Amino acid sequence: MQQELFEARYQAEWAEFDQWLNVDAGGNAVRDKPGSVQNFPPSEFPQRYRQLARHLALARDRQYGGELIARLERLILAGHQLLYGASHNRSGGVLLFIGYTYPQLVRAHWRSVLVATLCLFGPLAAIAIAIQFMPDVAYIFMSANDLANAQQMYDPANRKLGAGRDVTSDVQMWGMYVWNNVRIGFQCFAGGLLFGVGAIFFMIFNGVSIGVVTGHLTQLGYIETFWGFVAGHSALELGGIVLCGAAGLQLGYALISPGRKTRLESLKASTPDAVGILYGAATMIFLAAFIEGFWSASRLPPVEVKYAVGILLWVLMIAYFVFSGRIYRQTKKGAANAP
Repeated sequence: MQQELFEARYQAEWAEFDQWLNVDAGGNAVRDKPGSVQNFPPSEFPQRYRQLARHLALARDRQYGGELIARLERLILAGHQLLYGASHNRSGGVLLFIGYTYPQLVRAHWRSVLVATLCLFGPLAAIAIAIQFMPDVAYIFMSANDLANAQQMYDPANRKLGAGRDVTSDVQMWGMYVWNNVRIGFQCFAGGLLFGVGAIFFMIFNGVSIGVVTGHLTQLGYIETFWGFVAGHSALELGGIVLCGAAGLQLGYALISPGRKTRLESLKASTPDAVGILYGAATMIFLAAFIEGFWSASRLPPVEVKYAVGILLWVLMIAYFVFSGRIYRQTKKGAANAP
């Protein structure tokens, strides 16, 4: 495409982006607050930033004029400072990512999230239910020694729940859970590089493992100790693992279906979104480990309180991914037109 046609096609988008940023040619803010000119909602900003980055890449690849490239680079720089907090107001970029970018990113790749959810929760639920009717099924998937260790960790006589024999403090437990959760999340993500097969394998494998322990301990009657333990952190931990798997599936899909690109080019193009999903998933996993070590393991809170906290976190997590970033409030007309 010739440069003139390229500019004519996207000129309006660039102008809207420029007006929304409220920056001058030197990249300096000319108004008090980005977004004071509401020609598009804040929820669209991350998507428009990514589109602008694609335009810049095309302009460079096609060797368009230096003036056009310089203009796009200026917009990208200003947008990056706002989106990722590289400017003096770093918290604004973080809040934008949490409030708008991340839930929109997850919803944009809902197919991968759905597949990852089914791969984890499908085997988990099926095996946990099967063990209630056929207890010996647990020994097909896990050794008697491993099941005995699980029983020991959630024995009602324990002062701390979920602790191994060698763990003596909450900090040690937290470190153990961080390592375990990060290991599982990384396996699910990196497995996507095997054309998605690795991600699916690790999701199913962990679903089976969790399902066996869940079904076995439930069948033994360790209801309050086991379910009271997992209730508080299950939303963040399992949700984080699902999102790691979804990010891995994005990489796998890019390799399986590169379109007109080479597989390497397709993988590079899919990486920003996959890594973006991974950032949020890692945060969820880290928070889950903190709750697991300092809240879930404690016998002090009544089990009813633990159940209530667990239900609340599940509701909040689902609501966050379903609704966050969808609704925005237009600024008042007078404020939008203020100098």
